[in-house]
Amino acid sequence: MLEKTTRMNYLFDFYQKLLTDKQRSYMELYYLEDYSLGEISETYDVSRQAVYDNIRRTEAMLEEYESQLGLYRYFEERHDLIRQMKQKLADNELDEVRALLEQLENLD
Repeated sequence: MLEKTTRMNYLFDFYQKLLTDKQRSYMELYYLEDYSLGEISETYDVSRQAVYDNIRRTEAMLEEYESQLGLYRYFEERHDLIRQMKQKLADNELDEVRALLEQLENLD
């Protein structure tokens, strides 16, 4: 569950501008503020099922945006290459750092 929450938080960060105000509000409350479905439903005076359905649809939309645009995937790839470069620099393996830097430059 923690992995899904982390992924949704990242996807939300990258794609929140593509969501409606209501979708953004529900996702912020559920994933960032850790509200329960019941608390959100009370806040907006809607059924718990309506909140659940909205959040699930929004999650699917975020996953679709990611499959089309890949911003999170590129972020992870860049992060991994930078981590590797730091390790190679610490080990004074400059040729490997150059190779990783070239990979980083060619990501996009």
